[in-house]
Amino acid sequence: MSETRVPVEGERAPQFAGTATSGPISLADYAGKSHLILYFYPRADTPGCTRESCGFRDAKADLTRLGAAVVGVSADDLDAQSAFATKYDLGFPLIADVGRAVIDAYGVWGERRRPDGTSTMGVRRMTFLIDREGTIRKVYPNVTPDGHAEELARDIAALG
Repeated sequence: MSETRVPVEGERAPQFAGTATSGPISLADYAGKSHLILYFYPRADTPGCTRESCGFRDAKADLTRLGAAVVGVSADDLDAQSAFATKYDLGFPLIADVGRAVIDAYGVWGERRRPDGTSTMGVRRMTFLIDREGTIRKVYPNVTPDGHAEELARDIAALG
C-alpha cells in the first residue's frame, strides 16, 4: 500500500477511535482537557521504540504539569501493546492499531530506511502535538527517540 498524506501544522487533527491498553480511546477524550502527544512507533519492545516510550514515561510528571497527555500508536496487537506497557510500566495508553485506521489517518505508513540501507514499508516514527481544541500545533517527522520527550515538553511550555 502506498503512503498517505501526513497532516500539517495548523490543520484539525484527524479524528480517531481505537482500542488501547486502557480500553476504548478517541481524540474526543482529550478535547478541551489537555494537549495530546500522539506518537507513532514501528514496533513494541524494540530498542528505539523502548527508548522513546520510556522517555515519555520518565517525563510524564513534567508533561502532566504542562497539561499534556501521551498516547502511543503502533500496528502491534493488544497483547503485544499490553505486554510492552506492563514490562516498562509506561503508565499511558498504547493503541493497538492492527487495522491501521489511526496510522493511515495520520499518514505515518510509508517507506522506512534501515541502518543497513535497505528499506521496508511500515510505521514511520512520527509525533503530533495536538492542542486542546484539536489543532495540530507541531509535527515531528523522523523522530530521534533520545531526548524527544524533553523536546515536546519545551514546545508545550512555549505554547503557554
